[in-house]
Amino acid sequence: MKRALRELKGVGEKTEKLFRKIGISDTDDLLRYYPRTYDSYEEPVPVSDLEEGTAAAVRVTVTTGVYVNQVRNLQVVTITAADESGKIPVVWFNMPYLRNTLKKGSVLIFRGRVVRKQKHLQIEHPEIFTPAAYEEVLHSLQPIYGLTAGLTGKTIVKLLKSLLAEQNLQMEYLPEEYRERYQLADANFAVSAIHFPKNREQLLIARKRLVFDEFLLFILAVQLLKEKTEEAPNCFSMKKTWTTEQIIENLPYRLTNAQLNTWHEIERDLCGEALMSRLVQGDVGSGKTILAFLAMIMASENGCQSALMVPTEVLARQHYEAFLKLKEEYGLACTAILLTGSNTAKEKRERYAMIASGEADIIIGTHALIQERIEYQRLGLVITDEQHRFGVKQREALTTKGNPPNVLVMSATPIPRTLAIILYGDLDISIIDELPAKRLPIKNCVVGTSYRPKAYTFIEKQVREGRQAYIICPMVEESEGLDAENVLDYTKKLQGIFPKDIRISHLHGKMKPKEKNQVMEAFAAGEIQILVSTTVVEVGVNVPNATVMMVENAERFGLAQLHQLRGRVGRGEYQSYCIFIQGNDVKEISKRLEILNKSNDGFFIAGEDLKLRGPGDLFGIRQSGLLEFKIGDIYQDADILRTASEAAGEILALDPDLTLPQHAALKEKLISYMRDDLENLGL
Repeated sequence: MKRALRELKGVGEKTEKLFRKIGISDTDDLLRYYPRTYDSYEEPVPVSDLEEGTAAAVRVTVTTGVYVNQVRNLQVVTITAADESGKIPVVWFNMPYLRNTLKKGSVLIFRGRVVRKQKHLQIEHPEIFTPAAYEEVLHSLQPIYGLTAGLTGKTIVKLLKSLLAEQNLQMEYLPEEYRERYQLADANFAVSAIHFPKNREQLLIARKRLVFDEFLLFILAVQLLKEKTEEAPNCFSMKKTWTTEQIIENLPYRLTNAQLNTWHEIERDLCGEALMSRLVQGDVGSGKTILAFLAMIMASENGCQSALMVPTEVLARQHYEAFLKLKEEYGLACTAILLTGSNTAKEKRERYAMIASGEADIIIGTHALIQERIEYQRLGLVITDEQHRFGVKQREALTTKGNPPNVLVMSATPIPRTLAIILYGDLDISIIDELPAKRLPIKNCVVGTSYRPKAYTFIEKQVREGRQAYIICPMVEESEGLDAENVLDYTKKLQGIFPKDIRISHLHGKMKPKEKNQVMEAFAAGEIQILVSTTVVEVGVNVPNATVMMVENAERFGLAQLHQLRGRVGRGEYQSYCIFIQGNDVKEISKRLEILNKSNDGFFIAGEDLKLRGPGDLFGIRQSGLLEFKIGDIYQDADILRTASEAAGEILALDPDLTLPQHAALKEKLISYMRDDLENLGL
């Protein structure tokens, strides 16, 4: 049974607020807050085998007394330890009480990160074990969770252990025949073992079940939505117009063949008897926006309203301004309005009235477009940009205002067609696989951390030439147990390295929407030269002046996501560059990143990514954000995605409304697991 977090022992108001910061408000959220990676306790290695940048355990004898030095506001505790192969300094911070624990001559196991200081290796801030205590954790996997300042991994572990100790966490809802056929673990076992696996094999078994569940529930939701749209006739059947032909003829550039083919498919759909439900996939910069505008103009010429919904205010404003420019150049007789969360109450009232009366026929905005108060007069076309950022419910919300409209979904996420057919089962698919002729290919390089000073010099040179740069970090703030760059510390570091006249700012997903907008607008206006950000810029804005994209710890991102990030540059007339900094020198990772070095084709990269990842490759790499799956990864888990699709098809063929007794628990799970997204599906 789901409960509020406050009902758990040890959770007070302060802890509850910290959990809310990472999106956890009840026990179900906590159980589904899966570890981001795992710490593996391996056999101790000889001191002589220690390598810089790795975490390792050593069995050593303490050979000196304990030295405590005050360095600024830090108390640094140092000893020297040795085994038969050599000796090594060991350092802890702000732990002066260790002088009572660490005795000269004692044999201990230290496990921590190996770093280089003044040409010598040392172990920093290791855990301390007696040989017997280490034996107990040997070969075990310890979960590492995404954290926020003030919240520790120990707190999460403690709460999860007490929660998992309770019996009957959830009822098994997947019919036994599917569990047997696809060799899937019991649901309760999977939830417990994903957090606290006894070994790697158990982890893989648990993960397979949870990924299957996530995909199955999503596909069932999409298929049920498809049934609803397929039943609906096109109440807004349109006719082709001369206006769109004239615009295409007179554009300052030629549309590519792929753009023209896609436009003809959209045009044919809009004129058809059945409602349009089309996904347009195309790399960043392949020219999807002009097709969206042409479709909106065609709708306007046919007396219909159209709504374009995008994920960020800055992007909405950019689209709006681009449309106004097009309207002016071609003397279009339509009225466009912008609707976002930051409109004043008065502006909203005025714009709602314009939409309700039909005066506004081109509506561009964010989630504000699906607020309950909006009444459309004749909404014939809905376009959503970067579809995976909007849930099933949000797409459905726009389609339930009056008669269902035609739906066009735009995505720059390169998903191989076979997977796209499963994920977007309710949509026909068009692919724009050509880039406009004038685009200069981005120059790429994959380098180690030692290249950083050169990269900074190069970025400064670009800034002095009037250009701008993005620097991407995998984390917002420092996190326990994770050796990766974070936005807040990195920004401070850069402000100390670059000259004072170069303005550096940061951006991350935990900032308030208003703050994010201000930063992005300042960057788009050229007031910020270097923007340090998390992947929140992946669905960003068009900044043609940005020519450098540098990604720290590139190994922590999936290839398709890195390609998306790279698409933030190379959008203007200047040569652009992408620098991928690899935080470790593991050969397999270098091989993956080399694919990006060789190709700028998103679909090729996605396909190669698929080939390279085996089903057991689950440490660290994830296409975070894609379709907002919590644990599944459509690239890494492509085979599970296919089996879940097969199972969903069978279930719905046998029982379209999930009314059979054997599907009662599944139906209940589907409703609770995706309640927000399924309110409108009549389940």
